[in-house]
This record gives sequence, C-alpha cells and structure tokens, in this order.
Amino acid sequence: MPVKTVPGRPRDPATERRILDAALRLLRADGYNRMSVDAVALEAGVSKPTIYRRWPSKADLATAAIRTLQLLEPPANTGSTPTDLVQILENFCRSLLRPNGMSLLGTVLAEEQHTPELIQLFRERIVTPRRAMLRDVLLRAKARGELTPQADLDCAVNLLVGAFYARYLAEAKIPPAFARHLVDILWRGIAVQPERKPY
Repeated sequence: MPVKTVPGRPRDPATERRILDAALRLLRADGYNRMSVDAVALEAGVSKPTIYRRWPSKADLATAAIRTLQLLEPPANTGSTPTDLVQILENFCRSLLRPNGMSLLGTVLAEEQHTPELIQLFRERIVTPRRAMLRDVLLRAKARGELTPQADLDCAVNLLVGAFYARYLAEAKIPPAFARHLVDILWRGIAVQPERKPY
C-alpha cells in the first residue's frame, strides 16, 4: 500500500511578518555584517529553524526583508507612455525615500565583495523587476511606433533610475515633480516628434 504523506502545517503569515520586520529593524540598526540570524530569531520570538525553513541563508532573509519596503506597484498601462513611466518612477521614489531606504542600499553595496549572494539576490528581487517594468512600457511604446528607430531602451532605463540616485546623493532630497520632469526630458529625446509645418 502506498504510504500516505501528511502535509506540514501551513506557514503563518503573521510569523513571517514578524521575522521580516525584525530583520529590517536589525539591518537598519546594525547593517548586514553585524546582523545575525540568532538576533533576528530573538527579536521575532521564533527559533532559528523557523527562519531557515523559510529563508535558507542570511542573504536570502535580508533581501526578502528589504523587498517588503517596496510599495504596491501601479498598473502602469494607462495607454500613455509618459504617464506610465511617471507612475512607476513616483512609486520608486516613495520606496526610496522611506526611512533608511537609501542607507539599506548602501548596506547591500558595502557587502558586494564579501557576500556576492546578497547583491545577486538584491538585483533579482528588487532591481531587475523594476527595470523590467520600465522596459515593458518602452517596448509597448516602440510597438506602437512612438519611439525613434535609434532609441536605446536599456540606456533610457538607466537614465530614469540612475537620475534618482544621483539627485539624492547630491541633495538628499527629491522634488515632488522630479519624475515628471525627468520623463519629459527623456521623452523629447527618444519619441518621434510631430513634424512642424513650414510657415
């Protein structure tokens, strides 16, 4: 007779939330290097095996915790390419400007040489999905014939995302209309412009 398997207990979302919140607090307070799974377990009131059943490594746990800072993404398919780009970038800006948003990024980058798994997971879970959203919007625009043939989509994505980091590092603040202003400038460079009738 076949052996019946008994399913394990379903994971408790409240427990996962406590663990991720604890990891985030310790990341903010101590940085990645000094944060330990032991400390997270103590802070969250769970055992280490409970954490490792969900996240098999410290880097996995840390990036999962940082991922919770990202706000719910907008639909970004209004039919207007500039509007879609602005929506994505405004959401990105709100996530970036949350308490310790930029410093957590610095924590990840500081570990690049020592913990390559951390930066790899950060790219996979946080950087790549947002870049893909921007690129998808631009691909739809290209399919509709809105972009010039020479428009470089990867370069456009780099400019849109990188400008926020550059502005923050220069002034530690980002004006409310920055996303719209940035998209307006980029759009003039990559979009097919209507022909002007001669006088």
